[in-house]
Amino acid sequence: MGKNKGLLIVLGIVIVLLVVGYSFIKGRYNTIVTQDEAVKTAWSEVENQYQRRLDLIPNLVNTVKGYASHERETLEGVIEARSRASSVNINPDNLTEESLREFQNAQSQVSSALSRLLVTVERYPELKANQNFLELQAQLEGTENRITVARQRFNEAAQQYNTYIRTFPTNIMASLFGFRPKAYFTAESGAERAPTVEF
Repeated sequence: MGKNKGLLIVLGIVIVLLVVGYSFIKGRYNTIVTQDEAVKTAWSEVENQYQRRLDLIPNLVNTVKGYASHERETLEGVIEARSRASSVNINPDNLTEESLREFQNAQSQVSSALSRLLVTVERYPELKANQNFLELQAQLEGTENRITVARQRFNEAAQQYNTYIRTFPTNIMASLFGFRPKAYFTAESGAERAPTVEF
């Protein structure tokens, strides 16, 4: 009877350890998955806002074209930058620094082309007074603000996820199940320098 009692105790301890181990692994794994999904959701919002900006560009170009048709080079630059940016696709499961940098570079080219276009518009007071142009410009400015917020939220979600998968003992599980750190958006090059203002 004593032998059976000892065997039952050992069996009970093994079962308790298995249940506790299973619960621990399940909880950690599910938290990793939840945070990974939060990063993907934040990334989708970033893409949505950039797509909104790309969708506004044809209307803006057509409006400007009606007033400033001889600014062909500037208009073509905007269209080409938009085309390049829309061709860069990133898999949210593989948000590496390299892929994010490629995406960010394409979007920076769009921003530069739009800036050149808006500087060009300054030469056309009748265009600046056009209601359609003013509405498009306001939508573009609002979208730029939304892009900034979406990028910030993405970085926050990625930071939370990256921190979690790098802490012990979660880092072991993350490695076993193939969860990799996500890249962050970084400031544009030259953003650390204040612009020069001349009067």
